[in-house]
Amino acid sequence: MTLAPGLTEPLRLPFAGDVALAPGAPAPAFGAAFTAHMVTAAWSEATGWQALELGPRRPLAVDPAMAALHYGQAIIEGLKAYRRDDGSLVVFRPGAYARRLIASARRMALPELPEEVFLSAVEQLVEADGPRLPSRPGFGLYLRPAQFATEPSLALRPARDCLFLLVAFVTGGFFGDRPEPIAVTANEEYVRAAPGGTGAAKCAGNYAPTYPAQLAAAADGYQQVLWLDAIERTYVEELGGMNVFFVHRDRRGGRAVVSTPPLTGTLLPGVTRASLLDLAADHGFAVREEPMSIDGWRSGCLDGTIAEAFACGTAAGVTPIGRVRAGGREWTVGNGAAGPVTLTLHRALHDVHRGVRPDRFGWLHEVGVHRSAAR
Repeated sequence: MTLAPGLTEPLRLPFAGDVALAPGAPAPAFGAAFTAHMVTAAWSEATGWQALELGPRRPLAVDPAMAALHYGQAIIEGLKAYRRDDGSLVVFRPGAYARRLIASARRMALPELPEEVFLSAVEQLVEADGPRLPSRPGFGLYLRPAQFATEPSLALRPARDCLFLLVAFVTGGFFGDRPEPIAVTANEEYVRAAPGGTGAAKCAGNYAPTYPAQLAAAADGYQQVLWLDAIERTYVEELGGMNVFFVHRDRRGGRAVVSTPPLTGTLLPGVTRASLLDLAADHGFAVREEPMSIDGWRSGCLDGTIAEAFACGTAAGVTPIGRVRAGGREWTVGNGAAGPVTLTLHRALHDVHRGVRPDRFGWLHEVGVHRSAAR
């Protein structure tokens, strides 16, 4: 399959840089304000990867027998670019996201896109659409890579043709630009992932099955579903698209401990999760990767040994958790507000993104576009 011949005219969609970006205006709705371009590359078993193509964002011409539509052989990623105050454009840890896409491709029997090709696609799209991104705090360019089987065949085997594409949209924070606490509820009817499954891969099929639980949570006044392990339905794994952290207080006055569930193969190895483990240690907190039972979370909140909890992800950044429901019981984390450790890590991550603090870990990939003033 190729993209160039026979496609319809490019969609004439407004670019978010032209809409509602005056000082004080709210950020566009998440996932709605797409930019003008996309990058694509086709692969076939016979020829391998073709050259990247930068062009206008437009509909794809696909066959109704395209394998991804029928068998779900599709993976995605999500990373962000930011405009710093000096006008430069940076992408946060693109190499880590490239390597996670490769890991997902292996799990879904898709061809591996070389890391350098991924980075080139990111650079091309950010160079094309990034100059109109404002430098306002809270705004970023969310990049959505996707890779999926395009062969028009319903044979039950890995497809022999696939497509990589990269689109972008302008966004604020997933839950808004301020780290306001969210309420979460454990789901006891469904599981997100089971041992040996695809929980550690960022495959498209991981998301739609969570929608019924998310709708039920929203109807009850909760912003997110808390997923438990598939075997015992006891241990906290992650939220919908976000990893979870806990802040433990030492009653003897020792330093706070920041913990998160270990990577067991059933939860996504978040890039933001890994970054926060480094930032927490850098700020003098003890860090642990250890299991947390839902009952342990509740008892820790009741006796004060768990003072804070937060979720994290590329879209969500660092988001405090203020209220939890599980097993018919509800409790408050700390005093229900964003705690000091959560706010410290929220600010630390934000400052790295924006270049306010030195990039000690080498996480920022600067793209070759500079402008002295943003719109």
